[in-house]
Amino acid sequence: MSSADLGLLSPMRGAGEATGDQAVLRAMLEAELALARIQAPAEAVAAIERACAAMAELSDLAALVELARAGGNPVIPLVERLRAAVGEHARWVHAGATSQDILDTALMLITRRTLGPLLADLDIVIGGLIRLARDHRDTPMAARTLTQQAVPTTFGLKAAGWRKLAIDARRRLAVLELPAQLGGPAGTLDPALTAAFAREVGLAVPLLPWHVLRAPVADLAGALAFTCGALGKLAADVLVLSRGEIGELSEGVGGSSSSMPHKHNPVRAVMIAAAARQVPALTSILYGSLAAEDERPPGAWHAEWQPLREALRLAAGAARDAAELVSGLRVHPDRMRANLAVPGSTGAAADLVTRALEDTP
Repeated sequence: MSSADLGLLSPMRGAGEATGDQAVLRAMLEAELALARIQAPAEAVAAIERACAAMAELSDLAALVELARAGGNPVIPLVERLRAAVGEHARWVHAGATSQDILDTALMLITRRTLGPLLADLDIVIGGLIRLARDHRDTPMAARTLTQQAVPTTFGLKAAGWRKLAIDARRRLAVLELPAQLGGPAGTLDPALTAAFAREVGLAVPLLPWHVLRAPVADLAGALAFTCGALGKLAADVLVLSRGEIGELSEGVGGSSSSMPHKHNPVRAVMIAAAARQVPALTSILYGSLAAEDERPPGAWHAEWQPLREALRLAAGAARDAAELVSGLRVHPDRMRANLAVPGSTGAAADLVTRALEDTP
């Protein structure tokens, strides 16, 4: 991330290096180089490759940011610099593309690199919840409805429910199609060129240019919101059950208080809950951009960039924190039994745990 925003007020974020300004710059350069590789002669490709390598380490991002204001996006000044750097080969820089082609493709590359570690963290969450569900299949505790004790259940069933949501989140993320974008100024570029470009950057080949067909972004937004909500359910239960007067769960490594040294704050759950509250608002912006006019939209596409990046960061952070939370979660069966106000059988709950664990991601 740039020095202007290192995340001081966003400790719930993840994927900092993968989503920072430098990473976006490199992804745009990767797209430009891929475009040259499928069209330009060898000597031009070599020159563009050298220029991209030099610009990938650009230290003066602030200047690029300032220049981006003139044309409304960072691709325009980037292309100008690349063309100046390659001299006689300038005509092969950005050949046939429009700014949206490069930035959409770059954001899909950023997404792919963020989703890898995010899915790995979800696998840790799912594995940890399997263990909790099995170990506590028969551990009785009070079910609570509308804030009040209802009938007995088991902690294993609660953990199995968390796992089901985590699996659902993983499935939604795993099936996302992340397409390259190359439609040219009005979405009429040769489809064969688009397919070659997609293969070069390692992204899916789109059926059509999606300059104003924003399903890839909307689908991603929905999957990220679901993921944060699913992990938010886990966090919400941990926050309730770790209250001092309940004491049925506690985080393995809690946070301290600045003023009360006796406190053991459930910080991981707090961070997940904070992410879960932010992502739906970001998602509403991304869904709103579906209503994009003409063949390339004024404002709808531009509105996506920062909300998409922030949603990726928050989902990645939530998955990271959930992996840490589940791996160190402490269960207190004695408190669960002591808190039970209503006796009853937990056999059905235990049977449901067995059934739930038959579902594999």
